[in-house]
Amino acid sequence: MVLPRPLANAVLALLVPARLQEPFAFEPVQPELFTAPNALVVALADVDGGGDPDLFVGFNGAPNRLYRNDGGAFVEVGAAYGVADARPTRAAAFGDWNGDGDTDLLVGFAPGSGPVLRLYRNEGTRFVDATAEAGLVVDSGAVRQPAWLDYDADGDLDLFVAFRDRPNAMYRNDGGRLTDVAAAVGLADPRRSVGATWADLDADGDLDLVVANMDGDANGVFRNDGGHFTDVAEAWGLAWGGRAPRDPANGTVRPCVADVDGDERLDVVFANYGPPGLFLQQRDGTFRDAGAAWGIAVDGRYDTCVLDDLDHDGRVDLFLNGTITQGRNWPDHVYRNRGDRFEAATPSALTALAVDHGAVAADLDRDGDVDLALAGQGPQAVLRNALEASRARRAVRVLVVDAQRRRVRAGAEVRAYAAGTRRLLATAIVDAGSGYDAQSDLPVHLGLPEGGKVDLEVTWPAAGDRRVTKKWRVQVDGRRLVEIRTR
Repeated sequence: MVLPRPLANAVLALLVPARLQEPFAFEPVQPELFTAPNALVVALADVDGGGDPDLFVGFNGAPNRLYRNDGGAFVEVGAAYGVADARPTRAAAFGDWNGDGDTDLLVGFAPGSGPVLRLYRNEGTRFVDATAEAGLVVDSGAVRQPAWLDYDADGDLDLFVAFRDRPNAMYRNDGGRLTDVAAAVGLADPRRSVGATWADLDADGDLDLVVANMDGDANGVFRNDGGHFTDVAEAWGLAWGGRAPRDPANGTVRPCVADVDGDERLDVVFANYGPPGLFLQQRDGTFRDAGAAWGIAVDGRYDTCVLDDLDHDGRVDLFLNGTITQGRNWPDHVYRNRGDRFEAATPSALTALAVDHGAVAADLDRDGDVDLALAGQGPQAVLRNALEASRARRAVRVLVVDAQRRRVRAGAEVRAYAAGTRRLLATAIVDAGSGYDAQSDLPVHLGLPEGGKVDLEVTWPAAGDRRVTKKWRVQVDGRRLVEIRTR
């Protein structure tokens, strides 16, 4: 007997495993390897030049780990590479500090024995302590989010560090020597900062800074005016991030920036103690709180937000990481972007995890889609995105570098248009401090709603100039890397 199509589809739905019916499906990767508890920090970079994302994980007292990625299989090499510090670790960030073509590593420790920052120079098969060489000896401070970026547009990477208990620092890079100029440029914010990210929010050709503050402190949004910064959080509508103003039990942990609604303007998501916020940028440069209208204003305790296209429809989806605090494991949430709202779509692989703090999305197995690397009080977790193969390849990976092909161009915006048109298919931003306890120095990922060919356009800030570099007729294949050199 042949069943009518609607009935046949209903029967088939009953026979398909529930996990496969989820909008997003994730599978654990090497769970026997990622077993250590009390991980707080995750950071990703191609450490060995092998073309695969390697994973640094910082722990709350256990030796830190570096997982080298060998074609999708991870091997722990922290001790061999010289980064297995056993001090409680609170932050990490990769970046080519000395401009020699490989990515170096900054690690931030809890106050204790020795300086709270350590800068490691990458020498190919090991890391060497270069903290004193760089002039970065900092004896005290509750380190939170570091970010490598060229804030003064002089061609090298400077270093921003958010502190929980002292004014934030902005280290200008002068030939490899790092000097704190935060007070001189207006960034020595004494509020209780934890997360930070950089982007050209006002599209004027330089990078602005969004700082997440806790314990009832307002957030800071520092507009960059030729290398000097002014806090415009109140004027732009971003001071409280969707949480209760001046409530000491509420605060913002992590800001994330992306074009959420596809209008080619950058928007901001805040992971809060309190309801998270989604702030859509308006034509006049201010931001409108759309968290409730988009369905994410669910009260909770969130440490992390990740914005990336998990299902390759051209729209960035949202991962919000619930923390563990006061004996409660607040749940994680994954939201699917439907264009005018977020739809709850948390996969079953995440509901069972006790995860808090760092989270990063990246294509770890090089199949085209983005996977998740998570830190947690329970075991760490690396989760593979199980998109169908042809859909997984419907993406573009773009590495945006400077003219010498050395430093990643932090804060650059990458847009994909349908070939020969100005029909926008996807937007991504090169990481410039992705948030709290997480960081990435990898190519950007643009999931796409269609295959074929696209035109890529990179807009990058340079001393007050919005420069544009174009690359025509790129074949869509998420497994290949497209390099765009900016001049």
